[in-house]
Amino acid sequence: MKLLILIMPAYNEAPVIEKVIKNVKKTIKSFPVKTKIVVVNDGSSDNTASLAKKQKVTVLTHKINRGLGASLGTGLAYAKSIKSDYAITFDSDGQHDPRNILSVLTPLLTNQADVVIGSRTLGNKQDMPLLRRINNQAFNWLTFLLFGTSTTDSLSGFRGFSQKAIQKLKLKTERMEVSNEFFNEIKRNNLKFAEVPIKVIYTDYSIQKGVKPGNIFAIIFRLILRLFR
Repeated sequence: MKLLILIMPAYNEAPVIEKVIKNVKKTIKSFPVKTKIVVVNDGSSDNTASLAKKQKVTVLTHKINRGLGASLGTGLAYAKSIKSDYAITFDSDGQHDPRNILSVLTPLLTNQADVVIGSRTLGNKQDMPLLRRINNQAFNWLTFLLFGTSTTDSLSGFRGFSQKAIQKLKLKTERMEVSNEFFNEIKRNNLKFAEVPIKVIYTDYSIQKGVKPGNIFAIIFRLILRLFR
């Protein structure tokens, strides 16, 4: 049976991490692939790591907070090291619906794509708060201008990767700009790319997470500094 690594980057997610893992476990029981949950604890100052370990999942820990990009890089490096057939990145804050994991996985299983983005705006744009929609559109334009890749949701944290993509991805960025860097890697490695609609669960807690409106200039600067020097 083929292996899927579900990568969950986590920074101070103690209030929700156990519930999120439990919901994921219920969903993956019926999957056509063996699924291993890997929580990347990014230097949390709370008990995120110990709570995740209570749920009997693999926990990889950064001693200090390094950022989203570093966490995803650690998770993908782990998937590469054990020759995983597939990898999916999934937020730990309760924003993602575990029932959409199979939607992201399916184009990989059928060899239709090497990279799949779970898009929050394909058919569900009205569910996204206004400031999030504006912010997302700005970053979509940034991704197209920098990398020539068109996407409806460049900031989505719900992504899927084939074994080919896992082996070829070489991330340079360590913070939020990694979301845009993935599109540079798609183009650089000539990877097949697809988007599928996903449902997002917005709560006061989850809205506090993610890229904040107005951060576009700092992210542009870091992208250019890391990718084009």
